[in-house]
Amino acid sequence: MKKVYVFLADGFEDVEALIPVDVLRRGGVDVTTVSISDFPLVRSAHGVNIEADIMFEEGDFSDADLLFLPGGMPGASNLFDHKGVCKALVDQHMAGRKVAAICASPGVVLAPLGILEGKKATCYPGFEKALADNGATYTGELFTVDGHVTTGEGPAAAFPFAYELLSQLADKQTADQIAEGMRYKHLMA
Repeated sequence: MKKVYVFLADGFEDVEALIPVDVLRRGGVDVTTVSISDFPLVRSAHGVNIEADIMFEEGDFSDADLLFLPGGMPGASNLFDHKGVCKALVDQHMAGRKVAAICASPGVVLAPLGILEGKKATCYPGFEKALADNGATYTGELFTVDGHVTTGEGPAAAFPFAYELLSQLADKQTADQIAEGMRYKHLMA
């Protein structure tokens, strides 16, 4: 079973974290939410409290098939300020294993860490300068895949981004079945 860790910081964007967690779990992926704060309870950008599965200090992350960052502000900044998260992301990237981020996180976290250098990526409008300043090419797409890095634009991208991650971790047929079961395909008709 594929293993995913989702890093949650106070101020994370609700749907960007929870839609991918839901879709991946429905698809049979082992997803662990990780609080990077001092408490298991993490407060979203819109005041929703989520209890993470584990605290950062409890995680090893070396078994991760994917490390994932939701966006939101100040969530993305809080992620970047956490040295352990940054080290885990760089280690994952250097090992050629999957990294994903959505909304502000590609520009606020991945780009300054050098993970997007020479890659195509997307992010929430207004953060694209950070991509360019760090050697990435901004696409403006809902989601962009370049090698082992997947980036998403923002809240509206949460479903297609999540199905893309599921297709990478399971397969396209599983992702399509979950999308159909969740009635997502009706939006595309």
